[in-house]
Amino acid sequence: MHDSVLRRRAPLFVGLGIVAVAIVAAVSLSTLAWTGPNRSAEAAGILRIQIIGGATQLISYLIALAFLIFLVARRPSRRRVLVASIALASGALAAGVVLTVVSATNALGVALSATSSAWVIAGFAGIALGIASFWSMRGWRTIGVAFAIVSFVVAGTLGVNADFGLDPTVGALAGVSTLNVVTVPVVTATPHPIPTVLDGGALWANWVAPKDMPAQGTTSQVQIPGVISGFTARPSGLYLPPAALVKNPPALPLVIMMMGQPGNPDPSFQAAILDQFASRHAGLAPIVLVADQVGNPAVDTLCLNTTRHGNSETYITQDVVNWAKLHLHVLPDPAHWTIAGYSNGGECAVSFGAKYPNIWQNVLDISGEEYPGSDQSAAVLASVFRGNGSAYRATWPVNILAAGSYPDTVGIFTVGSNDYGYRKQALLVSAAATAAHWKTTYFEVLNGGHVLGALNGGLAEGYKVLYPRLGLSDPATVP
Repeated sequence: MHDSVLRRRAPLFVGLGIVAVAIVAAVSLSTLAWTGPNRSAEAAGILRIQIIGGATQLISYLIALAFLIFLVARRPSRRRVLVASIALASGALAAGVVLTVVSATNALGVALSATSSAWVIAGFAGIALGIASFWSMRGWRTIGVAFAIVSFVVAGTLGVNADFGLDPTVGALAGVSTLNVVTVPVVTATPHPIPTVLDGGALWANWVAPKDMPAQGTTSQVQIPGVISGFTARPSGLYLPPAALVKNPPALPLVIMMMGQPGNPDPSFQAAILDQFASRHAGLAPIVLVADQVGNPAVDTLCLNTTRHGNSETYITQDVVNWAKLHLHVLPDPAHWTIAGYSNGGECAVSFGAKYPNIWQNVLDISGEEYPGSDQSAAVLASVFRGNGSAYRATWPVNILAAGSYPDTVGIFTVGSNDYGYRKQALLVSAAATAAHWKTTYFEVLNGGHVLGALNGGLAEGYKVLYPRLGLSDPATVP
């Protein structure tokens, strides 16, 4: 009798043991230093785990599949088949409702692809099946059901994340960078003016790469304080090309890049593209600062100075610009400075290019919004502009462009060919830039969507146009 009671209660004891282990693990993880110069090696190792295209992603899928088999591979009965069918259908229906609401409210600012939608539906259906299975499982199998639900959540999350492709590691998904924060010394002033492409001194024609030049550039983080703006930003990403890593580096063009919202100021996307360009052009590439225009990833600052969200515009146009001039060995003229951005950052780039042609004469807009807060315009109008429509419309790039003329500005607009909402916006803004006498290029990334394909394709096309403009390649070699 006593043994029978123990056998019946054994699953309860094991479940409590698992909960205890989970609590201990959570406490242990909470004691690790996850950010800053004193980040622990254990935390860094966890944050660097690859969750796109690696073993972790594959294993999570296999575990979820195994638990799915565990839930359905039972002696069939009419009741079990009916319960499972209702659960799967209910989960899929719930997912459909969520997807419909998200699409109708534009809560994510971008339409989910068919792949991401399929992962959401599969995840919800699996979770619903797991919940329904609690009522029919007994003993040890109830613990398996709990793990099955967790595995479906993880697999669905990783599936959607892989479709977007923008957060390749645990750290990136959590918004925590694993790059080292470095201190960049003040650049020593050059005693003589540096020849630029404008006076016949193009780098591509005059630069000879030393034999000991690295084959690839480097990525790191730098902290740029909001000295003037008071804006609190995350560390900026910094990409230094091979030509910047030699003993006596040449002054190079500068790109200030802004990612989307939410998003991370991650320079790895720039490095992946520019290392390829540098390998074909004697190590030459722009220095890139991936600046943080949002601060809090959950907040769209609109790249404006507002009472509600702080002075994001001043941070980028003064604090970041001043820091770059002081700390980076870059060519000083606006013709060699580029303001670039992806999605939310793309709109910021066009706005800054239109407002500050004395700083930037090159603009790269990758899948950018038409105007600040275009995905939640009614809420932005009410909360930030207090219902003042004319003040809001005055911040829209198309209206800023219409009031000026820019004979020296080069603008590149790229968008995924199947990113239908943003494609309309890209066509509209690029037409306004052309009317304002920007020298514009419009390019559609084939089936790029609003994910990694659009970003990588936009960067590749953008730099193909910019390289001769910046003096990094022979203009005669450009198709």
